[in-house]
Amino acid sequence: MAEHIVKILESQYINPTVKRFVVQKPAGYTFTPGQATDVSINLPEWKEQKRKFAFTSLNRWEHLEFIIRIYRERDGVTEMLGKINAGDELIIGEPYGAIEYKGPGVFIAGGTGITPFIAILRELYKNGQIGNNKLIVSERTSKDLILDNELQNMLGNNYIKTFTREGVIGFIDRHINEDFLLKNISDFGQRFYVCGPESFVKNISNMLIELGAKPDSLVIDK
Repeated sequence: MAEHIVKILESQYINPTVKRFVVQKPAGYTFTPGQATDVSINLPEWKEQKRKFAFTSLNRWEHLEFIIRIYRERDGVTEMLGKINAGDELIIGEPYGAIEYKGPGVFIAGGTGITPFIAILRELYKNGQIGNNKLIVSERTSKDLILDNELQNMLGNNYIKTFTREGVIGFIDRHINEDFLLKNISDFGQRFYVCGPESFVKNISNMLIELGAKPDSLVIDK
């Protein structure tokens, strides 16, 4: 698989734990919204440590964009990504991934599992095709939300947020369970897009099927 060395053009935190990278786009490089690629840092001790990140940019843009959660406590790739800035270099591979838009439905994201959905929703919105697509996001706290204002603008009442560790007086922390899905989804015969940690995807997929969704209506990254 071909690899490309690309320079970071912009780098900044968009919330306390999430960093946005704008990087050069190699000539002729194309991808489908929802796809990802392997990324590493172009430094001798880091270049072989590849991690998968989804594109949040659109294919028509002149640059690539990645939105990455930085785990400072793990002493790993994302911690190092938190330290590098514009002018540094990344190494990216070719695009891949099974999440692609197959028609209107409900997008359910756990944490940074939202990133492949960002490009899909941006493309739909740009083309005037956002329709009745719905996004449900589960995050730790409201401060952890990614592109909250943009998503609210695109989706309006079809943007639903739930938090597992909000810790605010009067707020009940809540995980997505069957009761939550029944309250927020009226039709389980439609398509569902699910992305997040492996356990999240497995649990949500099982709940959706229990509630009537067909296995072949689930779009997940395998």
